[in-house]
Amino acid sequence: MDFFRDHLLSIITYTPLVGAAVLLLPPFKRNDDAVRWIANLFGFAGFLVSVPLWFWFDRGAEGFQFVERHEWIPSIGVQYFFGADGISALLILLTTLLGFIAILSSWTAITDRVRQYYVFLLLLQTGMLGVFCSLDMFLFYVFWEVMLVPMYFLIGIWGSVRRLYAAIKFFLYTLAGSVARKIPGLETIGTFDVTRWFAMSIPPDLQFWVFLAFFLGFAIKVPMFPFHTWLPDAHVEAPTAGSVILAGVLLKMGTYGFIRFSLPLLPDATLHAVPWVVTLSIIGIVYAALVTLVQKDMKKLVAYSSVSHLGFVMLGMFALNPLGMEGSVLQMVNHGLSTGGLFLIVGMLYERRHTKAIAEFGGVAHVMPVYATFTLILFLASMGLPLLNGFVGEFMILQGAYSANRVWAYWAVSGVVLGAAYLLWLYQRVFWGKVTHEENRHLSDVNTREMATLAPLVALCFWIGLYPKPFLEFLHAPIARVAETIQPGKFPAGGAVQAAPLPASSLHPAPMETTAPVPSPSPSPSATAAATPTPRPAPTQP
Repeated sequence: MDFFRDHLLSIITYTPLVGAAVLLLPPFKRNDDAVRWIANLFGFAGFLVSVPLWFWFDRGAEGFQFVERHEWIPSIGVQYFFGADGISALLILLTTLLGFIAILSSWTAITDRVRQYYVFLLLLQTGMLGVFCSLDMFLFYVFWEVMLVPMYFLIGIWGSVRRLYAAIKFFLYTLAGSVARKIPGLETIGTFDVTRWFAMSIPPDLQFWVFLAFFLGFAIKVPMFPFHTWLPDAHVEAPTAGSVILAGVLLKMGTYGFIRFSLPLLPDATLHAVPWVVTLSIIGIVYAALVTLVQKDMKKLVAYSSVSHLGFVMLGMFALNPLGMEGSVLQMVNHGLSTGGLFLIVGMLYERRHTKAIAEFGGVAHVMPVYATFTLILFLASMGLPLLNGFVGEFMILQGAYSANRVWAYWAVSGVVLGAAYLLWLYQRVFWGKVTHEENRHLSDVNTREMATLAPLVALCFWIGLYPKPFLEFLHAPIARVAETIQPGKFPAGGAVQAAPLPASSLHPAPMETTAPVPSPSPSPSATAAATPTPRPAPTQP
């Protein structure tokens, strides 16, 4: 048990990799059914080994937990350094859950090159988990790049008609952002340990250029306006499982990069970037929602809605107060659940009719009532109906944005209204009215396996909507630390937002008492000499 606990993050990360290796063995070369069973077994095992993270994680403790540190490439200061705080812990749990659901959803959808498909899907899972666990920037970059290759092949081989175009566009966009992050300067201190980087005082001029490079890399991945054009093509052409993973996890790697690296590492540049980042976020919210309204393809409609929803995530993050940032991270999880579920919904209908055109449907609720019920719940969660998860995240983001600048909140609210408009209009056209096409009269309702993929997502939507406290407790300590780093002394105890129209305590529980941070092993003498941390001066507040 001690070994399992001491190496928990590595076990979570590499369980899918073991599954991929098993599938490469000769006995599975021509046995597609056995491949499906083994892939689902390892997908479920990957989720199962991550569950202790929910129970063992000390929500009141500062710093990173479940730390693993070993020398890897000492000549250039690279270590195998894993650790998790509350932000990464929630995203790890989201990744393992959606990974298992994506694998299960592929049972009947994939009939060609089945073994290769599941191998790439499991490799993709390992790459994503490694990104959220890494505390060494070199290691982070390795996992980030590893993730690109499986997704490229999943889109390019098992995608739709324009799959090669979409796959190349996805790869080139994301690779361009990755290259931009190869900035000289920070790595010259002799270590890639990001916890050491956080302790340094980086000159404001250097901060600006590093922030710009990080912004390009992470904004493409979010994706923020105007870097979003690769996303609809990738979603529309990807297989259902690829779209679920892309929307549910891969896009969160961009927002995670901002809150993990850009904000705490570059506080001065962050403060100066707020006006234009918020402007791009609001444009993304409104513009993408308007574009969503005119879509004729269900999958493309859900894809553009992701751009709008992630604009909310960026707005809450750059409100730079604890309430907005906590809402931002919670909304990352919410978006993964609801939008991942929506892509499953579209995929189920596509398997039956082999079309995603909205005009090809109508009156589906009459022949698929259970399917229509699941769809309605996920639509309401995505639009932010009270008692469902989207409401909690959006309300916290709007409250945090209003406290920072009420004009931001006014503009963002229009995105909420437009979101309700395009989702309800889509539901009306597809599910209500009479059955307008004979092909739809004999559609089968969801089967047991499909219900197994949707039920956990719906249950979590209700859980977070009704009782978000356990999820928010993961976020109090790390978000308070980020807020204090950027604007020291402005948010006492990481709690209330100054000048808020309502007390922050009415939206989430009071911060828990914190314990001492988990100590990390001491760095090597050479690394210490190369990068002695200096006190960070308080940045000028706007």
